[in-house]
Amino acid sequence: MKNWLLTGLLFLIVSTVFSQSKITGTITDGTNSLPGANAAVKGSSDAGSSDFDGKFTITTSATSGVIVVSYLGYESKTIPFSVANGATLNLGVITLTSDSNQLEEIVVMGKGIIDLAKDRKTPIAVSTIKAADIQAKVGTADITQTMVNTPSVYVAGQAGGYGDSRISVRGFAQDNTAFLLNGQPINGMEDGKMYWSNWSGMSDIANAVQIQRGLGSSKLAISSVGGTVNFITKATDKQEGGFVSVGAANDNYFKTTAAYSTGMSKSGWGTSVMLSHWQGDGYNDGTYGKGETYFVSVGYKPSERHNFNFLVTGAPQEHDQNFTKVISSYLKYGRKYNNNYGYQDGEYKSERTNYYHKPVMNFNWDFDISDKTQLSTVAYASWGRGGGTGNYGSRSRTADGYIDFDKMYAKNQTLGNGIGDNKGGSTNGAYLIRSSANNHAWYGLVSNLKNQLTDELSLNVGLDLRTYSGDHYRFVSDFVGLTSWTESRPLKNDDDINSGVIGTNTVNKNYSIERWKSTFQDVPGNQRIDYDYSETISYGGVFGQLEYAKNNFSAFFQGSLSNQSHVRTDRYDYLPGQQESDKVNNVGFNAKAGTSYKIADKHTVYANAGYYNRQPYHDNIYLNFTNELNPFTENEKILGLEAGYTFSSKYLTASVNGYRTSWKDRVTTTTTTAVAADVAKYPSLALGDLIHKTDQGLEQIHTGIELDLVAKVLPKLDLTGFASFGNWEYQNSVVSTLRDDGFNTLDVISKDVDGGKVGDAAQTTYGLGFKYEIFERFSIDADWRNYAKLYSNVGAIKNNLELPNYDLVDSGISYKLLIGNGDSGFESIAFRVNVNNVFDEVYLSELTTATAVTSTSTNYNGINVANTGFFGLGRTWNFSVRFNF
Repeated sequence: MKNWLLTGLLFLIVSTVFSQSKITGTITDGTNSLPGANAAVKGSSDAGSSDFDGKFTITTSATSGVIVVSYLGYESKTIPFSVANGATLNLGVITLTSDSNQLEEIVVMGKGIIDLAKDRKTPIAVSTIKAADIQAKVGTADITQTMVNTPSVYVAGQAGGYGDSRISVRGFAQDNTAFLLNGQPINGMEDGKMYWSNWSGMSDIANAVQIQRGLGSSKLAISSVGGTVNFITKATDKQEGGFVSVGAANDNYFKTTAAYSTGMSKSGWGTSVMLSHWQGDGYNDGTYGKGETYFVSVGYKPSERHNFNFLVTGAPQEHDQNFTKVISSYLKYGRKYNNNYGYQDGEYKSERTNYYHKPVMNFNWDFDISDKTQLSTVAYASWGRGGGTGNYGSRSRTADGYIDFDKMYAKNQTLGNGIGDNKGGSTNGAYLIRSSANNHAWYGLVSNLKNQLTDELSLNVGLDLRTYSGDHYRFVSDFVGLTSWTESRPLKNDDDINSGVIGTNTVNKNYSIERWKSTFQDVPGNQRIDYDYSETISYGGVFGQLEYAKNNFSAFFQGSLSNQSHVRTDRYDYLPGQQESDKVNNVGFNAKAGTSYKIADKHTVYANAGYYNRQPYHDNIYLNFTNELNPFTENEKILGLEAGYTFSSKYLTASVNGYRTSWKDRVTTTTTTAVAADVAKYPSLALGDLIHKTDQGLEQIHTGIELDLVAKVLPKLDLTGFASFGNWEYQNSVVSTLRDDGFNTLDVISKDVDGGKVGDAAQTTYGLGFKYEIFERFSIDADWRNYAKLYSNVGAIKNNLELPNYDLVDSGISYKLLIGNGDSGFESIAFRVNVNNVFDEVYLSELTTATAVTSTSTNYNGINVANTGFFGLGRTWNFSVRFNF
């Protein structure tokens, strides 16, 4: 009996072993193999990963089913199979289609509107950061942090607080770089600036970020000087699933996120939802912040010819801010010192809080009219509500440099009936915290028609329409013991001349600066102080692109024409009935052309040229924030030239790009904080007040060379590298106007700036990075960067101040644990740890003054300590765990 049992057991074991079938294949992108791609039997845990040559093997007991092949940045492919027990089935070569703008499959993305480099055959200088890298590396930082390993990109301002970073591309600031969200322009229409606190949820919802340096591939009627940054968000996922994640970091940072997608139903409907909450104390003292992100996307595909998607997202937030200070203050109080806060009755209170909520909605429609003609349209809207706080009146400080709210509260109580005023042009010794509201409503539509005229020739034509209405005013957020505030000011007529009439109003109510409450509150006109004005900006443009591509040669031409109109209405400083300015219309245009040639498959050369005639921003059209027209403004003229070479093989992709950008008749504005020398020169200022400097008539020349590479050194080792060497200088002379925080003119200066260095971005950068897979789904990575030729952010001056060079090293560890086998593949738990500035490098990340070293000055690392600026962040860390289902 025993023998029969042993024989039967042996038979079962042998039968089981021999019933295991093998499925093999090779995964490529049509040119190169794709190592690390995943192939799995749908609905089971049977899977395999491709090796360095793209080959994979799956051992399975299934005799039929579906193989799901997936790889980051490529569209997944499903392949039915049928195999006999114990047999081997070779699926042959499986080619995946690149989809660099997404991580998950989507129903619709407005594919004809989003200008990705891959949509045009003629190359440009471009870098693409995919969702996996964004989620892994951004941590607690703004999404700008994901761009730091890119040539000619510099990120500053992180020390200001959550959401206060800035990005420069090829030495051009954010107001001269175009930012797009799913084809929707998102630069501020008044000044072109970006405020990343409004987009704090971008790292949660982004599928990819593509940085097009220089002329770029955008077909829109926009004229970006530095480049174009495309943010492509998630849309409605085709497959059911979701994730839950938890993150923690230095300085008590904590974040939770949850997302779920229904998948696309048989009737063509699908919905994706994501919610998150974050909060933290901030790296520097007094920079506490908190906020949420919400994202809802509904997709509908009624037929193969139509795709619709409705998306709404927002990131309400509030965070306390840190401003630049003299280096001597950091040396006295510590590098994390922030003098914008203090205590009242033992409770923490900040004088400087930024709060904002900017809901964004867009509706995409993709219509395949025929095999050769496609129409893509996006209609969008956003409503911004919020602002930032600051002081009214002179503040008192404690011995250790913080704001003494108790002392100011007690002083306010001694005033007659607790009434503060500004009679005679100055306060009566009262102090309060005011808020500067910056609200807007923005509506727009972008539509693009693409037609494949012949096999070699394609045409794109489209419309870019926008209308923007902004409201700006101040109100009291905290009376600090006062009962009311009375304000008087002379009123102007519509010729911007004082009429002799004095306007007076008294406010006695304070209003919320909480992110959600401020979204829905309305401050009545009789409760507004200091200023109350609005603007209406309308923009209409047409654009087109013609591209020819045959064999290894391609060429394109792009052009656009636009009109922008402006009206300013000032309800506070003008007589009733004379508050509206003259209407201003400005016409602009741009033209770009380029060509490329592919040599022997692996080598490509290209050259592009572009000329922009760009309208000035609204804030530069009217003088001193009045209705008076600025006679100095005119269209800016930009001439861009660039050329490059790319080598692409199985193991190495590398490119080198050269550029020259000439920019004339431009206007810039920079902001500094008042120091003792400023107060002595301009008695109306107090220490710490903001000074705004506008430079007009500027001309700049930016030239440079960029290199970047990606190499597969070993099957499990990837290397990346980049370098950029720029020379960015001002030309000729400039007229500078200094204004205080109430936009009153302090001084007007004309000066020679020829040969002066452009500041606020390192002109020389280079770095190396690696990623090594220690074993399957467990990897380590690190990036090293060096920054040099970084000059002060002081606008145009002849002899700018160069900051010391510095190096940074960031590192991280990732592990993904497979734990299930749902219908769409594996469930998993992903772990990620980041350490930024691993060696705790102490460095100056930016300066906003350029005071030279003297024989009597105290110096820090060769820099006069009288200069104002920021130290960069020291060592930080973050950890996250994410459950995918």
